Amino acid sequence: MEQALRAVLSIRLFTDRKCFGPGIAELLHRVEEHHSLRAAAQSMEMAYSKAWTITKNAEAGLGVKLLSSSTGGRNGGGAELTDEARRILEAYDRYCEKLRAYGDELLASEFAFLQDLCSFDNSN
Repeated sequence: MEQALRAVLSIRLFTDRKCFGPGIAELLHRVEEHHSLRAAAQSMEMAYSKAWTITKNAEAGLGVKLLSSSTGGRNGGGAELTDEARRILEAYDRYCEKLRAYGDELLASEFAFLQDLCSFDNSN
């Protein structure tokens, strides 16, 4: 049985502490979709308190506000991404895409010899 050799890259951004990575990125994408931090957290099977903490830690590390929230009431409240959050999220997504593409090329190049040694298929 042939197996495809692959690398799994996970990108995290740091200042003096971890401030942005795949978790907060996914959470922000879900906030865009659901217009609510609570609904975004629920869709990820995450406690609201954890989602709130992750968001506040990212904001503190990055030095920018990521969400604009309104409390409940007649219209039910909700949350949306700030312009800064959208720019960060888009840049992060592009950065990850480019790094993964380069990682795939580098993996194929550096581990090409495995095709001669064992039953790995690097053709992705």
